[in-house]
Amino acid sequence: MANKSDRKALGRGLSALLAGDTPADLSSPRGKTSGPTTTDIPIDLIDSNPDQPRTTFRQHDLEELAASIRAHGIIQPVVLRPNPARAGAYQIVAGERRWRAAQLAGVHAMPAVVREIDDQKMLELAIIENIQRVDLDPIEEARGYTQLMESFGYTQTELAEVVGKSRPHLANTVRLLNLPDQVLSLVKSGKLGAGHARAMINAADPIGLAEKAVLKGLTVRQVEDLARKVPAADRPRTSRSAPQKDADTRMMEGELSAAIGMRVFIEHGKDGGGEVRIRYQDLEALDRLCQALAN
Repeated sequence: MANKSDRKALGRGLSALLAGDTPADLSSPRGKTSGPTTTDIPIDLIDSNPDQPRTTFRQHDLEELAASIRAHGIIQPVVLRPNPARAGAYQIVAGERRWRAAQLAGVHAMPAVVREIDDQKMLELAIIENIQRVDLDPIEEARGYTQLMESFGYTQTELAEVVGKSRPHLANTVRLLNLPDQVLSLVKSGKLGAGHARAMINAADPIGLAEKAVLKGLTVRQVEDLARKVPAADRPRTSRSAPQKDADTRMMEGELSAAIGMRVFIEHGKDGGGEVRIRYQDLEALDRLCQALAN
């Protein structure tokens, strides 16, 4: 895995790769910037990135970009690496939207910058490019983060530093993957917002709540209120006279829930002990929890 200094420089490295962001060469006329060397690569020798985090490319957006390419050409080169699976061909590191639009525009070759980049750096750059340029949908973003953590052993704190996001944002985004596929599909289609989806993570019936939110156009606050209505069978077994949890306990529950992506309940006993309960959505979530506890 890349060391810490490499990670801190990664975002800047992406800028250099994509935009030729290099210092001005003072020896050149008028201090012109000496950018990276570009080469025209036949479009049929360019392959997509198999680990591209963006899985949905809106046809309307591609057609608009294709029209711009027909009128003005390709202004910014794509970034490629030699394709390890096809001799003489290249794989896209950054610029897949341009490549797809260029095909719609009938372009036969594209300006490109070719770099020797390993699998880890390629995946990092692909995710960061999409986040910085055209936002991924929340589910694609969450899957991209998860892939980086599972493939290369990043912690949430380390990965947040790499991609330039806060750790709470990253944790809350990854938590979305605990939702059922039916809910994730509504988020991907744009029918349900990420804020709505986050409020449903600990709901007793997230699918039913998601369908209701879409049908009635509920606000995030309304979804949060409905998600708090826990069925009696799932409520902690405490007496009616039991006091409300103190702020520190509620904060600890929230931090633990965000850290593991599952609802955490803390109950204090009278003898100074207590119990911690974790609610999981499905067997896959339970398996992830067991793996985390075993490490």
